[in-house]
Amino acid sequence: MFAQEFVLKQRTEILHALCSSGSAEHLERVLDILLAQGELTWEDYQNIQVPGRPLFTNARQLLDLLYTKGLDSCGLFLAALKQVLPEAQETGLSLSGCSPNIKEKEAQSTSTTQMLLTQRPSLVSKLQSCINGALQALVVEGQFTSRDCDEVRRPIHTPSQQARCLLDHVSSKGDLAAKVLLNYIQQKQESGSPVNQKNLTPPKEFLKYQKKLSSSVSAQSCFLSTYGGTSHMSLDDIYTEGQLELAHKCTDLHTPLGLEDIVGTLGTVNKEADTVLVSGEAGSGKSTLLQRLHLLWAQGAALQDFLLLFPFSCRKLNSEHKELSVQELLFQHCCWPDREQEQIFQFILDHPHLILFTFDGLDELKQSFSDEHRLCCPTQHAPVHTLLFNLIQGSLMKGVQKVVTSRPEAVGPLLKKHLSKEVLLKGFSPSGIDCFVRKHHNDSTVAAKVLESLQTNTALLGLCHNPVLCWIVSQCHKELLGCGEGSPQTITDVYLMILQHFLQHKSLSKSTIGLGWLHENLKTVLHLGQLAFEGIGSTCYIFSGIELDACGVTEQDICIGFLIQIKDTSSAHYEFLHVTIQCFFAALYIVLSGNIDGPTIPKLFEMQDMRETGLSTSCFGACLPSTDQQKQDVVGEDTAAKTSDLQMIATFVSGLLSQRHRSLWLHCCPSAVMEKKARQVVRCLSKGMQKHFKSIPQPVEGEAKSMHAMPGFLWLIKCIYEMQESRIANNAMSKLEIDHLKLTYCNIGPVECTALSYVLQHLRTPVGLQLDNNSVGDVGVEQLLPCMHVCNSLHLRNNNITDEGIRKLIAKGIQCDNFRKIALFNNKLTDACTQQFSHLLKTRQDFLSLRLGNNNITAEGAKQLAEGLKFNHSLQYLGLWGNKIGDAGAEALASALEYSKSLVWLSLVGNGVGTAGACALAKIVKNSTSLEHLWLTENCITRAGVECLIQALQHNTHVKSIWLQNNNLSLEEV
Repeated sequence: MFAQEFVLKQRTEILHALCSSGSAEHLERVLDILLAQGELTWEDYQNIQVPGRPLFTNARQLLDLLYTKGLDSCGLFLAALKQVLPEAQETGLSLSGCSPNIKEKEAQSTSTTQMLLTQRPSLVSKLQSCINGALQALVVEGQFTSRDCDEVRRPIHTPSQQARCLLDHVSSKGDLAAKVLLNYIQQKQESGSPVNQKNLTPPKEFLKYQKKLSSSVSAQSCFLSTYGGTSHMSLDDIYTEGQLELAHKCTDLHTPLGLEDIVGTLGTVNKEADTVLVSGEAGSGKSTLLQRLHLLWAQGAALQDFLLLFPFSCRKLNSEHKELSVQELLFQHCCWPDREQEQIFQFILDHPHLILFTFDGLDELKQSFSDEHRLCCPTQHAPVHTLLFNLIQGSLMKGVQKVVTSRPEAVGPLLKKHLSKEVLLKGFSPSGIDCFVRKHHNDSTVAAKVLESLQTNTALLGLCHNPVLCWIVSQCHKELLGCGEGSPQTITDVYLMILQHFLQHKSLSKSTIGLGWLHENLKTVLHLGQLAFEGIGSTCYIFSGIELDACGVTEQDICIGFLIQIKDTSSAHYEFLHVTIQCFFAALYIVLSGNIDGPTIPKLFEMQDMRETGLSTSCFGACLPSTDQQKQDVVGEDTAAKTSDLQMIATFVSGLLSQRHRSLWLHCCPSAVMEKKARQVVRCLSKGMQKHFKSIPQPVEGEAKSMHAMPGFLWLIKCIYEMQESRIANNAMSKLEIDHLKLTYCNIGPVECTALSYVLQHLRTPVGLQLDNNSVGDVGVEQLLPCMHVCNSLHLRNNNITDEGIRKLIAKGIQCDNFRKIALFNNKLTDACTQQFSHLLKTRQDFLSLRLGNNNITAEGAKQLAEGLKFNHSLQYLGLWGNKIGDAGAEALASALEYSKSLVWLSLVGNGVGTAGACALAKIVKNSTSLEHLWLTENCITRAGVECLIQALQHNTHVKSIWLQNNNLSLEEV
């Protein structure tokens, strides 16, 4: 397609690509290139970049002008567009093939001023990090006045806009000013001065403020504040690393992700953005992770490239009702300078790359993320959430590094396009649980007993991968060690344990023994429950004294310990120990309160249906006893936080109404009422599951019927597990008839595996279970064992599984007649697991597929597998790509498979196989009567090895392909 025709036909897509971010940066960079190429005159540029005119209008003006200029101009424009746009925004444009490459213009004997134009794109890039130095050089040489400097450094400009403004001013001054600027840039390059300007000397008042801010951040961060309550545990003493992963695969990552990698360049997918998202489920340790980063910075132990760190809590920002500027936001909410506020703020504006902002709990904001209201002036006043959203998307304070935490439900495509990268926090690893429990208990004997108890109850061990639940278990160790076979199995069990722990340890009454402990404290539970319930309804997590009084919360209720006072507020405000504790109390209120009407539980479970159909709802507001219409309107906002909180509440309600906990409510609520509520939950769960089953499309003829789980499916599964009634699971699964269940990228950890196994074991027909790209781990594998008998295939790619998990999996799998295929790409397997697979191959003569790619299997492991393959006559697919078996491993496998009558596909890609290995594999090609595909890409095979394979092919008519790209062959030999 001709470039001119393309610009016309793709006009809408081009405009969207240039302007949809709301920033003028893409358009301005395209204009820079066209000016440098001489395709636009300075007059053209000024006619397009009219100050104050909407961005889309300026972009349309450019497209109109280029179309009239003709084919060549449109071609150069498309080339500039291809160079400027990130790959993510090229979708739909298909720019390749319809645009020439941009060639840098050769230096010609032209004026110095003209050089500013022809080199404009590179000069803008070079100047962004040294605006102040360039201005100082121009002032010293008498080329610029202070007024000129003020024009360039206007706060409304981003660093790149300041660079362009500087170039425009210098051009207007003539050749002498241009020469000063170019000499300055050349000296800067020759001196190798780093971009972060480590050689700069901040003003004295700035250094005083830095010290004050550091002291403030240290004081806020030194004690565990997220779920430690009033126990004042030192963060240095108790902090335990969680599992960090990049949401996008990164080839440069060879070691576990560390804290400083969060703000580093590793894993960056959008270089234009400066916001990093740390996402994780409630209780996974996001707030504690940020707190640790804050403390390390304040102690001078990490993040020392940042001169200032400003920590914000979105929960606290909810209570800020005044409109603020960025300056007021920083100084009022973090630390107020003693003097020279304007000078300090100007330094921040001039050096954005030396500043770090953190925002904890974006999902807890009352407003969902939006980029509708654009703001770019840091001195302009706006609502706090508007400031926050503009900071995140880079319209405000471009260049400042921001780290935001959130639950995954709050992270939609609108937010993700403004992220430089996303980091996933997956809670504790098994070693992390061990470390945390030992740190929590000074008495090593107690710690050992707790860990021993966890090892005997793998369901509880799975729960402890969530740091909040691990803290509860450690806090309630006496109750845990004393409960014998009644040890907690579900999340609800664990929270009931902490409830009993706090009530019995704080209560003045000594009669709270046996099952009467809840009845004795019913008023306290209802007071706190109402506060929690109404707070969730209005997305409120911080409560004033007035709100406590309205719910009847007394000083005695506060002393129980579930509410803690927030210290850094002007008046007394309280919050629950953790958001999950608040959700638990809201669930208790729904179950125990007589003020909750009949439709509340159905409406609670219907929230998921309405969200999945894209409808907002105020049904939760209708459940509240308040009659204040204004309050009802606030409740009606369906924020991301409320979505996650309501799911959590529904999960707790399911658990609290299970048969095993009915005895607790005997004296608290009429039995008939409890039975009615339990029946409502059962109906809601059955209805929800049926809705998911009906959504399964009919399979294409000849293909298996598969179900790719919708977001609410796993939540319903967890609710069914919390009820611990097998008849519900049995009734639900009896209606599911599929061949394949896909649950990839569903954030499935050990807890979810426990629930899945509990429900899926009731399937009537075998199913292929695909759990790729989750966090199953060894503990999760163990939780899946009860449903192995209904799995004909199990896909566990990229799940942090080790040899220990495989040992238990194979021991169970050998006993399951349906189990015939397994895929374990990209885990942590070594030669230690190959003996189990060898035993599986010897034992099961109906096993079909074994895929172990991208692990750490060497020649020794391949030899172990070969021992099993010698006796196996059923395996059709064997995948070992990305391991290290070498020639010796290939020879062992070839010897075992030479006369195979079942093997169809063999992959040894990227295994260091050389000529000797290839010659050995040629025997399989020659003698096997079943082999169709052999993959040997990215090895070390030479011409001699290829010739062996070619000779073998002369004796075999079954082989369809042998892949040999990227081996040791010359172009001539290929």
